[in-house]
Amino acid sequence: MKKPLVLVVMDGIGLTDKEYGNAVKNSYTPHLDNLLATCPNTAIKAHGVAVGLPSDGDMGNSEVGHNALGCGQVYSQGAKLVNESIETKAIFETPTWAELVEAGKAHTMHFIGLLSDGNVHSHINHLKALITRAKEEGVSKVRVHALLDGRDVPETSGLIYVKELEDFMAELNDASFDARIASGGGRMVITMDRYEANWGMVEKGWKTHVLGEGRMFASATEAVETYRAELGCSDQDLPAFVIAEDGKPVGTIEDGDAVILYNFRGDRAIEISKAFDDAEFTHFDRVRHPNVVYAGMLQYDGDLKIPNKFLVYPPAIKHTLSEHLVKHGIKSYAISETQKYGHVTYFWNGNNSAKFSEELETWVEVPSDIVPFDQRPWMKAAEVTDLLVEAIESNEYDFLRVNYPNGDMVGHTGNYQATIVGVEAVDLALKRVMDACDKVGAVLLITADHGNADEMYEKAKKPDAAPKPKTAHTLNKVPFIVRGADVELKDGDFGLSNVAATAVELMGLPVPAEWDESMIKH
Repeated sequence: MKKPLVLVVMDGIGLTDKEYGNAVKNSYTPHLDNLLATCPNTAIKAHGVAVGLPSDGDMGNSEVGHNALGCGQVYSQGAKLVNESIETKAIFETPTWAELVEAGKAHTMHFIGLLSDGNVHSHINHLKALITRAKEEGVSKVRVHALLDGRDVPETSGLIYVKELEDFMAELNDASFDARIASGGGRMVITMDRYEANWGMVEKGWKTHVLGEGRMFASATEAVETYRAELGCSDQDLPAFVIAEDGKPVGTIEDGDAVILYNFRGDRAIEISKAFDDAEFTHFDRVRHPNVVYAGMLQYDGDLKIPNKFLVYPPAIKHTLSEHLVKHGIKSYAISETQKYGHVTYFWNGNNSAKFSEELETWVEVPSDIVPFDQRPWMKAAEVTDLLVEAIESNEYDFLRVNYPNGDMVGHTGNYQATIVGVEAVDLALKRVMDACDKVGAVLLITADHGNADEMYEKAKKPDAAPKPKTAHTLNKVPFIVRGADVELKDGDFGLSNVAATAVELMGLPVPAEWDESMIKH
């Protein structure tokens, strides 16, 4: 070992020279500004093919970003993985699909998932492909439980996707096939909680999708339009709705049915999967637990087998950074608050919820506040930094990593002023981390997993129009900064997967042959 190394991931902090709606550039960030002015640095890719997604038009996300950071390689991910399985029809040749079809033919096939083409959690084309195949194989009744997005796509674009799906199903429907939307709601209100931060969201989703309880409407379009008129909320914040006919829900989930969660991203899919799969479930009163064939698009947690059945096999991620450090006897430390704890642990370790070594790996979670993030945009940055500084100064660890979620989680609210505060909270934390590194002579690396806070407004269609909040990730590059090491960085087209090799080279360790190259110039 040369020196201990600390890696900071500033979640959602991308780079662009554009000032309009740029909560990174327009924040007061003297420490980040100084780092960029005085330390070796470059801009690296955190989206598209650089993180295993289908094209450079696909936004990166924290999951694939931390996979790339933690394994030093690029694997087919998310949408690309599912696309390949659908194109080859491998998805329809699995025992799980056959079991789902049999249940669907005898009863009803349900689809639960995010309805958009955001390509971060799901894609509407995947849903359409599954429904089409279900009809071809003899399923006669399909019900869709649609979660509105407004986060990875424009905030009030939901009706576009509702109409697209309804038109698509209308073309398929005939005397032998009946497909309809049965329920729905905003992704930040029902069903799609993550890291067990708010089980109440999942309970609302269960009551809506399974039990058919909630405010009833004649159609999803009517539900969205009514809630917008009454509440003025974006798609992600729409209350739950149930589609009814003659006063009865059109698609409750019953014994014998097939249920497919068609999201491919895992973090917001695990809890609803537990509610269906776990016979000993105690997080809320399910009222009734229908005996269904349940499957996820992917297995969202390979170690915990959540869910038990799935359609697309995940990439087999090997030769991770954590494995490499354990092999060389290096003690590591990972910390974040709840909202990104899974990213510096599970996703970082190649989609493994278990440590490679209990002795050499320390993981610390700081519980997130259960409040809208724009109400407390500083989140838990101070508390996380307290513990990180203590770990750095203990001299117990040779590699430490941290994720500050503020730029992403507050950025997703669409609240520009709150995101400014969130970015500035991260900058304050950076100074404390820098001081701790100086005390022990540690090298500090600073990067981000994708952009978000760097573009908080959609481009206005009219010059005098009020700014429209943008809640999605961006396609911008992210910073990569080296502090405390006398090195020069190469010129080149680098991405997040090049960080691992750079880190271990700075630590004086060999770089595995399987990894993408280091960015250090020799």
